[in-house]
Amino acid sequence: MGLLLGLALVANTGCGRTPTVQAATLIASPVFNSYRLNGSVKPVRDPSMIRQGNTYYLFSTDDGEPAGGSIKIRCSSDLNIWTDCGDVFPGIPAWVSEQVPGVVGLWAPDISYFNHAYHLYYVGSIFGTNKSVIGLATNLTLDPKDPSYAWIDQGEVLSSERGDDFNALDPNVFIDSDDTIWLSYGSFWTGIKQAAIDPTTGKLLTGASEVISLAARPDSSPHAIEAPFLVHRGTYYYLFASFGLCCTANPYQSDYRIMVGRGPSAHGPFVDQNGVPMLQGGGTELITGSGSGWNAPGGQSIFLDPESGASTIVFHAHSLPTGTPYLFVNSLSWENDWPQIVP
Repeated sequence: MGLLLGLALVANTGCGRTPTVQAATLIASPVFNSYRLNGSVKPVRDPSMIRQGNTYYLFSTDDGEPAGGSIKIRCSSDLNIWTDCGDVFPGIPAWVSEQVPGVVGLWAPDISYFNHAYHLYYVGSIFGTNKSVIGLATNLTLDPKDPSYAWIDQGEVLSSERGDDFNALDPNVFIDSDDTIWLSYGSFWTGIKQAAIDPTTGKLLTGASEVISLAARPDSSPHAIEAPFLVHRGTYYYLFASFGLCCTANPYQSDYRIMVGRGPSAHGPFVDQNGVPMLQGGGTELITGSGSGWNAPGGQSIFLDPESGASTIVFHAHSLPTGTPYLFVNSLSWENDWPQIVP
């Protein structure tokens, strides 16, 4: 079964302001914007995408449909037709189950390539808590036909406990132009954090104890911000994040939406289009739900093609009324150095 996805651009004119960048609203439509999605496109949450050779590989949260405890891999040669390409693990690693009793699935994978290997960061957590761990698995190749293909679990990278003021959730690795590597993470609590990564081990850099705060929603209860994703384009660094509730029991009440700010470095300070710091709740809306047809877009990642210069965003959104999460793939343009969805 194919999936027909469409987007319509609408002016974002909240609070009497008229930004120069428009936000996109999800609608149910047989009109395609960037890609014609078909094949294995549901259930998909928190997609993370990379390309090796001529193949795009997409990793996503295990929804527990059924609960397998692994992370599903999907493949495409054209960003349109997606097929199942296996799983990272046969089940939840034993160390995750020991540290997070009751965990039923692995969440929020993030794929990157450095030090001659692919690095997949993933999460074990209990929904609604900050009892969470970020783990790491590595592979020399993403091609399952390659004799060297094997996912090696490297264990824990970071953890959080009840009582901590942060959540070890939603990892995103960013490799800066000076080859330093940064892990951004966080969900609710005091917001999005960042720490240095050792390029040799893929774990936190020994001796680099500083934790940098990137974004938060201190005046918004319940401080709903998560899913950071950092990119560098031109003179700016852009921090994408998901605001709101991802997946309420009633999918019409989920208010997940994708926001963005920009700054002069990988550590910010990030501000929105109106100059409001993201540490103070700022963020320019990139895409939100329509309340009918499709709702709650978020869990985004960005792929900047080093060869063509094209920018692609992948994210999930919920089909209404069922709430089933589907994959969306769209192009981004950068008018006035701000991203927007290409219609």
